Order: sequence, then C-alpha cells, then structure tokens
Amino acid sequence: MSENIRTAILKFGGSSVADADRMREVALIIKNYIGRGYSVAAIVSAMGNTTNDLLALAGGITDELSGREIDQLLATGEQQSIALLALALKREGIPAQSFTAAQAGFFANGFPTEGRIYRVAPKAVTDALEKGLVAVVAGFQAITDQGDVITLGRGGSDLSAVALAAAIDGECHILKDVPGVMSADPKIVRSPVKLDYLSYQECMELSSLGAKMLQARSVEVAARYEVPLYVASSFTKEEGTWIVKNIPVSEGLIIKAVVHDLKVAKVVLMGVPDVPGVAGRLFSNLAERGVGAEMIIQNTMRGGLNDIGFLVRKENLDAAIDVCRNFSVEVDAQGVSFNTEIARVSIVGSGIANHPDIPSRMFTILAKESINIEMIASTALAVTCVVAATRAEDAVRALHEHFIEEEAV
Repeated sequence: MSENIRTAILKFGGSSVADADRMREVALIIKNYIGRGYSVAAIVSAMGNTTNDLLALAGGITDELSGREIDQLLATGEQQSIALLALALKREGIPAQSFTAAQAGFFANGFPTEGRIYRVAPKAVTDALEKGLVAVVAGFQAITDQGDVITLGRGGSDLSAVALAAAIDGECHILKDVPGVMSADPKIVRSPVKLDYLSYQECMELSSLGAKMLQARSVEVAARYEVPLYVASSFTKEEGTWIVKNIPVSEGLIIKAVVHDLKVAKVVLMGVPDVPGVAGRLFSNLAERGVGAEMIIQNTMRGGLNDIGFLVRKENLDAAIDVCRNFSVEVDAQGVSFNTEIARVSIVGSGIANHPDIPSRMFTILAKESINIEMIASTALAVTCVVAATRAEDAVRALHEHFIEEEAV
C-alpha cells in the first residue's frame, strides 16, 4: 500500500446498519471514502437492536446474563453484520472481506462481557488492505488466550475501531445517527450546540460521566496513542466533531457540555470503624468482583466511625451490595444503604480550573430550580452533582441555558 494513501477506520453503529437499505447506504459511504483516496477498514456493530434482542432471548431462559455463553451469543450479532456489509460492498463493485475478531487479531482478557483489549495483531487486515480490499471487521469482541470469545462492554465497537486505528496508524471515524458531539442531549435541551473540536481529555470526561457519544475506554486509547478521532453522522453529510490532542486556540465557551447519567446508583456503608486500611480492603473486594466505584466520599462521624459512600453502575449494584454486606459483618459496621433513584449531572470544560466562580454558579442555578444536591465532586475538567433522578432533566436544561445558550449569544 502506498505511503501516500491514508487509512481510515470507519465505525458504524447499530442504527447505521439497521437493515438492508442502511447496509447499502453504508457501502456507498465507504465507496465515497475510497474515491477520496482512503484505504478503508470498517468496524461494524450488530444491526439495530440485535444485541438487546439477544439479551432478551437469553433472559427468557435464565436470569444470569453474564459469562462465557452470553459472550458467545452476543458475538453472533456483529458476525451477521460483517457478512452482510461485505456483500453490500461487493454489490457496488468494491472488493471486500469480512473478519471476525479472532481473524482480525483482537485479543482481550478480563471479566466476561467486560473484556479488556491487551493486543491487536492485525496482519490479516493489513494484508487485505494491501490487496485493495475493504476489511470489514466485527466490533465489540475479541478472543482470550484460551480461544474463547469475550465481548468488550457496551459501546465496545468504538474501542475496537480505535484500537485497530492505533495498531495500523490510521484515522478513526465514528459514524453514528447524530451529526457530532453535542453540548447536551438534543432530546432534552432547547438549543444544543454541535462542538467542532474537543480535546481528548474533555471527551474522556464527557464519556465517563454518562455521555452516550463514545465509550470512555475508546477515548482513553485514542489519547494514549494520539489517534485522530472524528465523530459524524452516517445519515447526513454535515461536518462532525474532531477529537484531538490540541484544539484550535479560542476563547469560546468555557463549559463545553452538560451531561447526565441515570444509570448509576448510590451505595453507603454506614458506621465503618475509622482505622487504617478499611477503605483499601473494601474497594479491593469490590474490584475483585469487577465493580468500579466512582465519586467516593467518606464522612467523618463521632465515636471513631465513618460513612463511606460511592456510586456504581446499576448493572453492578447487586454485586456491590453483596460485597458491602459481607464487609459490613467483617468489620462490624452499622449496615449498608443504597439508592437507585438518583442521577449525576455534570458540566464539562477545560476552562473550569481557571474560573473558580463556576462551581458556585452551578450550585446557585440548581438551588433556584429547587433541585437538592446529594453529592458533589469536581476535577480540573468537570463539576458533578448527584440529584434525584426525577429532576435530572430539569437540571440539564437549567445548566445548559445558563452556561451554553446564554454564553453563545
């Protein structure tokens, strides 16, 4: 392959390949990229709601929706997509070859349904590109050293695309059903703004705090290997969003986006003895069960006791409660409480650290809306508040209007 030919890894989500008509449209998009001088590999998700349909089918058989057999089941969705897209490309006169994750050289380890890529050996893919073929690769999956299929978590096709781009030194274009990264959920706010540029750090913060645009782990890999990342629509030709190391100099919006996350729950371990090592043991036990904790807060109480509160993903709540109850007995704590009717709402922007008034403005806006704050956390890029789930959208609208809509005028 000539050194002058740029390589684009194009990722198409489920809505982009939802049916035969969309498959043909995607084939035309790829044809356009080839006409612009690109060599193309396509990472493809399962069609439409296939993954959810497969989970529902499994749910009719068992309540246990994790493990080796679920990975085996879910991986079939992407394998349908790659074969169908390869056929659609050939119909357009474009030579193409489909690859499962095993054939494409994706290796991962970790917990079932939450695999972590540790190596990409894409020789079969690069050989196909050298021959002028479009390589159509199954996203969302890899294989273990034992040869088992393992899936990469929700949004894992994003991770597959970025990892392949890093392995073959290509650009990564994530093509979705929206025109780019927006300043808030367009279904909630009145005047969302499409962002032309984001830094890796801003995008990672947005993704980790609940934005549905990109899997957070995929942005982390893009930042680590400085993969040029572009998010745009597969339905329109509108210019999208570039996510890069250094964005163009501008004194535009301080707050780039307002994001909310309803898929979290709060867990509190109450009355924990205030002795060294307790927190370390608790969170080690959670990690061993594959439970990640966020927004960890320890409240000092009288009598040598503390409350330790944190957020977990709702799908991990049962495991978190089980770990905490066992640990409560072990250290003679007072018990465990949890709350699933909460949400976190965050404002994100690289300028937050230089504007100490922003947190107080955020809290004042929420107070004016009579929205109570249960927990607060901040970083150099974000301020996050935990509020009642029923008020999350009200909070997003109020914060977006103040920090983005009014500032953009």
